[in-house]
Amino acid sequence: MVLKKHVSCLLALIAVAWLCPASAQEMEKMWGEQVIKLRAENAERGQLFSEGNYAMFIHWGLYSLLGNEVDGKTYYGIGEWIMNPRMAGIPVEDYKQLAGKFNPTNFDAKEIARIAKDAGMKYIVITAKHHDGFAMYASKANAFNIVDATPWNKDPMKELAVACREAGLGFGFYYSHNQDWTFPGGGNGPKTDEDGNPATFDDYFAKKCLPQVNEITTEYGPIELVWFDTPGKMPKHYVEQLVELVHKNQPRALVSGRAGHGLGDYQTLGDMEVPRHNIEGMWESVDTTNDSWAYAWYDEYWKSPKEILHRLIACVGRGGTYMLNIGPRGDGSVPERAVKTLTDAGDWIRRYPQVVYNTDASPWQHALPWGDVTRKGNSLFLCVFNWPTSGKLYLPNLKTKIKSAQLHGSDKEQPLTWSQEGDWTVVTVPAKAPEKLVSVIQVDLESAPEVDPVWALDPDHETEVLAEFATVDNAKQDPKRWMEKFGEWKGIVHVHGFESGGKASWEVDVHQPGDYNVSLTYAGTGRLVWNVAIEGGQEIQNQQNSSHNYQSFPIGWLNFPKPGRYTVSAKCVDGDVASASLKTISFEPMN
Repeated sequence: MVLKKHVSCLLALIAVAWLCPASAQEMEKMWGEQVIKLRAENAERGQLFSEGNYAMFIHWGLYSLLGNEVDGKTYYGIGEWIMNPRMAGIPVEDYKQLAGKFNPTNFDAKEIARIAKDAGMKYIVITAKHHDGFAMYASKANAFNIVDATPWNKDPMKELAVACREAGLGFGFYYSHNQDWTFPGGGNGPKTDEDGNPATFDDYFAKKCLPQVNEITTEYGPIELVWFDTPGKMPKHYVEQLVELVHKNQPRALVSGRAGHGLGDYQTLGDMEVPRHNIEGMWESVDTTNDSWAYAWYDEYWKSPKEILHRLIACVGRGGTYMLNIGPRGDGSVPERAVKTLTDAGDWIRRYPQVVYNTDASPWQHALPWGDVTRKGNSLFLCVFNWPTSGKLYLPNLKTKIKSAQLHGSDKEQPLTWSQEGDWTVVTVPAKAPEKLVSVIQVDLESAPEVDPVWALDPDHETEVLAEFATVDNAKQDPKRWMEKFGEWKGIVHVHGFESGGKASWEVDVHQPGDYNVSLTYAGTGRLVWNVAIEGGQEIQNQQNSSHNYQSFPIGWLNFPKPGRYTVSAKCVDGDVASASLKTISFEPMN
């Protein structure tokens, strides 16, 4: 197995929240500290994780029965948090009574395994117990489970484990080890037991958590992964016991990065976070097919097949694994539109498996204006989302000689020619893209790829450069995450806090000299004045309006008189400068 090496994350998150979150920032901290994990090349654990690069997450539980509607009122946000005070605030005893109505007769384990396999996914991870405390399997440790507490009286995890093995898929469990909202002593749960006696976290851990983790790691055959979640301020000695138990019972299984205290086997990014730069070590991004993890009746904002592939290839191209969620309905069925979009994306993966599986990160270390790149040995797979109308595909600063290039997508691979123009390699391509979703060009090199990852202005496409990649003087550069709806996460790295002379600067390579229309994407208050300048060259300045959300505004045309490397800066110079938050700078060729 190839060790994945890339540029490390800008910042790590520190877990400091234990109580129910009062803000988006506090909720984010419940995920726990993000730590980089490296694994030896001869390690056996986590082969599907490291080589498969694509998995299915499933959020399914009592909350799915409600679908975000309680007493005729719809609550907008992530459905698995429906009983939480931030959502419907359902009392514990009222929530427990839902189990008597839970009868998922349309659950079909083989159908779910088929969907995952047709989607091109390599393993499935499903919620054995979420924060609501309801076990979706036959638990001897606690009767609040799908067998003992519902009229259905079946163990769907037994069926799904068998279906995954028959389909050649790996299988794993999600388990909320810290939060349990219905068991006395659990995180954010009742503080007294049924007799009114004080309950401690140790009561919950000894009576429910540890026994249930033992159950899911001993009664369902070989599993690939145990996905713990939201450790908050869970003391380290509890996490150590859980990790030790998983590794004892399932020596080949991985433990998720959200176990806490750096004890997981790999790094888990924040919810719905797809990174923009390569990340060092073993890591995963967890995302969902629409906006909610669990089923929500109103949520029909499905990611298109192209968007799924864009996010998948972005994760693989940054060196990681992508786990994409579905939320079955309360009756156990999977929303049809989720099935379609996953299957359509899977059809593409079936034609181009070499792009996704057992591949490594892009040597450019970030996306390119026309698409993204994955790598296997000395071969590069150029995933072209935006086909060049000029018939030329530009590869900036590739220093390794090309042995061959071919276009996939027809019955017979089409050889392509290329030329060298300064530090740019130019591949000649047909006028029409062979694929509707993503076209693939394979470039075989004479040796391992060597690339200068500096950003370069594409002569055919608008080049958007993130503030994340800027060098900052007299300003601040920080991650910023927020929720659109409750639990629907967005995130960027922004430049803000511009002081006198403060600026964000980028080095960019220019192949085609001439005029470029420069736009800035930012948020702020009122009209802001921005200055964009080439070091030692032209300087432009303009006033534009702003908004609380990020929008793109043109600043003006900037001229690069000759090919070469330039330093371009942007700064907010007037208006409510303190409110200015810069996300990107974009360059559109005007020639």
